[in-house]
Amino acid sequence: SGSKAASSASGAPKADLTVLAAASLTDVFKEAGAAYEKENPGTKVTFSFAGSQELAAQVKQGAPADALVTADTRTMDGLTGETGTPAVIAKNRLVIAVGEGNPEKVENLKDLSDAKLKVVLAAPEVPVGRYSKQILDAQKIEVKPVSQEPNVRAVLSKVELGEADAGIVYRTDAATATDKVDAVDIPDAENAVASYPAATLKGSKHSEAAAAFVAWLSTPAAQKILQGAGFQQP
Repeated sequence: SGSKAASSASGAPKADLTVLAAASLTDVFKEAGAAYEKENPGTKVTFSFAGSQELAAQVKQGAPADALVTADTRTMDGLTGETGTPAVIAKNRLVIAVGEGNPEKVENLKDLSDAKLKVVLAAPEVPVGRYSKQILDAQKIEVKPVSQEPNVRAVLSKVELGEADAGIVYRTDAATATDKVDAVDIPDAENAVASYPAATLKGSKHSEAAAAFVAWLSTPAAQKILQGAGFQQP
């Protein structure tokens, strides 16, 4: 293309980037995106948030986007032909979200098997739904959810609205709604670790700018924002 893209102070070419990102990154990426735009004047980052399985479907359908961040490596690994080499930028753990003050006195995973409890889970094809199933199966706990949601924020929302007594979400999701939900910790030995890989998309029209953003997610500035929101280091 001969013409050199105009570069910002940090050397990243200016571009309008579209980043597909897992629903659990909604709050933290808004903050991260603002920080990145401030560091790279002339670059605009627009996020599209959904369950990772939904994002993967969009990529396969050729949705115009520049980078992808999923809440599990399995979904990303299923897109090897469509992405650059992924790098894990953060990790997360599960908690049980309950109404504020924990009115139903939920103390552990076993309590979720109580038939009187309205439990909501993410669908098994959603990373958080698969992680939830994995930890419940490992403890041989049978839960009959009142609904299975398309992403983690929908699970959180049901608990926030009081439509469910409890739901399994990421620790970071519960932290975004401390005025409406409490988080019941799940011991590490019974928990699952979610890994968040980020990669550029081969269909991007701004591959250099996309690569610069993906690389930035591993820098101390971005890691400080992620860890401030409760994500664990990769």
